[in-house]
Amino acid sequence: MRRLLSFPNPINEVAARLVAAGVASLCVTILVTRQPLLLVPLCYGFWARVLTGPTLSPLGQLVTRVVAPAVGRSRLVPGPPKRFAQGMGAAISTAALAAWASGYLSVSWVFVTMILGAATLEAVFALCLGCKVFALLMRVGLVPDTVCEACDDISRRRTSTQVVRSA
Repeated sequence: MRRLLSFPNPINEVAARLVAAGVASLCVTILVTRQPLLLVPLCYGFWARVLTGPTLSPLGQLVTRVVAPAVGRSRLVPGPPKRFAQGMGAAISTAALAAWASGYLSVSWVFVTMILGAATLEAVFALCLGCKVFALLMRVGLVPDTVCEACDDISRRRTSTQVVRSA
C-alpha cells in the first residue's frame, strides 16, 4: 500500500507538461460541450495523480508509458512541487464538482476555466502555478525545507535537457 500511495521524485517535466495538455483538452471539452458529467473524470484524474502519481491515472499512464517515451526527451524536476500542483487541481476540480452537484453550474465553469488557465500555462510555457505557490510557501516557512531539499538547494537543479532512451 505504501508504494501505491507514493509520488515519483524526481519527475519528468516533459511528461508533466503532456499531462497538463491532456487536462487542458478535457477542460476545453467540458466548457464547449457544457457536459458537467465530464467533471467526474477531471476530478478523479487529479485525485489519482496527487495520491499515486501516474499509477491510477489513465491520463498519467498514457503519457508516461506511451506519449513521453515517444517524445524521447526528459527534464527531471523535483516531485513535491508537482504533487502540490496536482493537489491544487484536485481541490479546484472538487469544488467544480461540488458546485455542479449543488446546482451552481456557472460556478463550476469558472473553476474549470481556472484549471484550464493553469494547465495551459504548464503545457505551453512550462509555467507551473502550483509550483510557484509551493516555492512561495517554502520561502515563508510554511513548507519545511526537508519536504523538498532539491527545491531548497538551487545548485541541485538541472537545467539541461536529457535524451531518454526507451527500452
